[in-house]
Amino acid sequence: MQSTETGWIIPLEQLTIDDVGIAGGKNASLGEMIRHLGAAGVRVPGGFAVTSAAYWHVVDDQGLRPAISAVGAGMSDHPESLRSIGSTVRAAFRAARVSEALERDIRAAYDDLCSRIGELDVPVAVRSSATAEDLPEASFAGQQESFLNVRGADAVVAAYHRCVVSLFGDRAIAYRTKNGFDHLDVALSVGIQQMVRSDTGSAGVIFTIDPESGFPHHVLIDAAWGLGEAVVSGVVDSDRYRVFKAFLDDQSSTPIVERSLGRKRLKIINNDGVGGDDDQAGPTATVDTTEDERNRLVLDDPDLLALARWAVIIEDHYGRPMDIEWAKDGVTGDLFIVQARPETVEARRSGATLTTYDVSGHGPVLLKGLSVGAGAATGVVCRLDSPDEGDRFSDGAILVADTTDPDWVPVMQRAAAVVTNRGGRTSHAAIVSRELGVPAVVGAVDATTTLVEGQRVTVSCAGGDVGIVFDGSATIDTRELSLDDVPRTRTKVMVNLANPQAALKWWRLPTAGIGLARMEFIIGEHIGAHPMALAHPDRITDPEVRQAIEELAGHHSSPAEYFVDRLSSGIAALAATWADRPMIVRMSDFKTNEYAGLLGGEQFEPTEANPMLGWRGASRYDHPGYRDGFALECQAVARVRNEIGFDNVIVMIPFCRTPDEADRVLRVMAEEGLARGANGLKVYVMAEIPSNVIRATEFAERFDGFSIGSNDLTQLTLGVDRDSAELATQFGADDPAVLSLIRQLIEAAHAAGKPVGFCGQAPSNDPEYARLLVEAGIDSVSVTPDAFFAVSNRIADAEALLAPKGPAALA
Repeated sequence: MQSTETGWIIPLEQLTIDDVGIAGGKNASLGEMIRHLGAAGVRVPGGFAVTSAAYWHVVDDQGLRPAISAVGAGMSDHPESLRSIGSTVRAAFRAARVSEALERDIRAAYDDLCSRIGELDVPVAVRSSATAEDLPEASFAGQQESFLNVRGADAVVAAYHRCVVSLFGDRAIAYRTKNGFDHLDVALSVGIQQMVRSDTGSAGVIFTIDPESGFPHHVLIDAAWGLGEAVVSGVVDSDRYRVFKAFLDDQSSTPIVERSLGRKRLKIINNDGVGGDDDQAGPTATVDTTEDERNRLVLDDPDLLALARWAVIIEDHYGRPMDIEWAKDGVTGDLFIVQARPETVEARRSGATLTTYDVSGHGPVLLKGLSVGAGAATGVVCRLDSPDEGDRFSDGAILVADTTDPDWVPVMQRAAAVVTNRGGRTSHAAIVSRELGVPAVVGAVDATTTLVEGQRVTVSCAGGDVGIVFDGSATIDTRELSLDDVPRTRTKVMVNLANPQAALKWWRLPTAGIGLARMEFIIGEHIGAHPMALAHPDRITDPEVRQAIEELAGHHSSPAEYFVDRLSSGIAALAATWADRPMIVRMSDFKTNEYAGLLGGEQFEPTEANPMLGWRGASRYDHPGYRDGFALECQAVARVRNEIGFDNVIVMIPFCRTPDEADRVLRVMAEEGLARGANGLKVYVMAEIPSNVIRATEFAERFDGFSIGSNDLTQLTLGVDRDSAELATQFGADDPAVLSLIRQLIEAAHAAGKPVGFCGQAPSNDPEYARLLVEAGIDSVSVTPDAFFAVSNRIADAEALLAPKGPAALA
């Protein structure tokens, strides 16, 4: 295929990223990838661009410049009349005609494409590509129309005309006006690209940066069955995946951090019954997925890793975070990239400050969904079935809708927050809310039936990936923290993290790593069943419990694999946050009454009079009553270290009463693929029992480090129940007896060349306690992320007054 003499048609392979003014951002990017990334294995379907010169030909041939000028004047004088202004200019463009000369060029280019492919009436995607689109500083994505499964030259010409009309959709007009683009300075190119048969395969979207947190080290992939329009438009809740970039070059690792099964109740497919009288008449149709499709992950690991590697190649080529669309041909099995544009929201944010939101005093949880943004808002619910009802929407209300499309933007701009039944992180509602800086909870399923018109609610996206809608008003505190103000200290300041879904909101903290990751949080919140019930579902006598376990296991090969997969995914998500720094994961430390509360737990747990001092921690790990459950824990950690690739993970054993008990635990760990020293594995012990201090030299022979658990150490030193309200005034980690044990432990550990850390909030609440720890030579202090700044300053002040002690470093 050759460019036409008129300059109206250019093959995609002749374009580069420098041709945005000729072919628009989308087409220029496609040409850039075809020309420069094909050798790296990145596949992009071919086609041709109808250039911006063709658009100006239509405008001038049909005398449309006055109509365009009227848009700018009207928006300047009467911005509230957007809908009528848009309707008028669109009517003028619809009445216009594509000249015979331009139509002839489009038909010839399409016929040539069919000849090259060797197929009559090749199905193509006809996509708008504005000349101010897909720029690093602005995104016009989704503002103009695109048409899929277009067949035949007549249909291609008609689709081209409709794309030109869509340049003046209401959202496009509003966006250009808001961002200072003159409507006469923006032209439209249209791409005609061979369709990938993803109608029988799958498609989705890739981000090379986390669009919510700005975390740059993951590739995020959304996937659904059928055409990608289902994912982009938000009509389907897609599968979600995360892949850690840094390990992609290691062919021996499988750096998949997350595989989350979406509901995927619908898919969009090609419709061969074009022109029928039913509701599905048209080139595509939306149909229900099968039960097998809903319960099965869309992508297998090889395809997932191939897409992630392509995404990194594309990001490296462009030198910036990218938003990419992909498709898999269901006939050939081949993967393709069908679009790539700069990510424009998180990429523009400053990394010098950290904004945190704290939501308190809220009512009960009403809904949960996918969190978009990191903020929160309180307001009154306004449920709308259509953007045509926008005149009854009050500024600052909470918009509740089934889903949104570009026509909703004028309403969304006035909302304090947005809640939708359907949609994922790449849906229209998510993209626009992100650009507007409006918190949104998407994919909440029952929002329009659960939330009542006029009800006051709080929408919170402050807790990580999960967005929550609370009943009633809440107090929302916002803090801007300057990362440049964090002092450098000899004592390592680490953080305590347990929730994988909230970890990435803190990734910018200059922490020395994760000093405590509690495995039991992941088990309780993300697995939800007793490990032994999953290891031995055949032993479950209650049929309802057995059925619930089968449902939990879902697409996994067994309930045991479900446990290992979910736990390893949660640990990996935490480890990825600071992959170049240590992450200490404590093996499970539920008490028997807490274990019994898990699904299937009652059958495996005794009733104890004092669970705090009973069958907990290390004593369970080689016991026949839990040995197989601990084996699953070990297998999960081994997968994180040896298969996914996070060898920064350190294992910590809780409540280990004697060196003999330590030996038995280490032996079981080795049997399950977690031998101390293998692949650099370090194993720490919680120092929370006086025997850990008294026999510190013996424990130091078996472990690579200590971490002081101040609550249990205080409880067992003073003989005070830490949960007793009557004895609360006598419980304190600053008691001289407790401090004496801490000093004794640090001295013995350092003599053996082993580091000692401290997990607890005392240093953040009490400057004197920070000074005492520093004076004793503590190697690290680990606190909750919200206390990181305060503790860092406390430690710095203490170190300024005292000469540093302790040669070891917690690593």
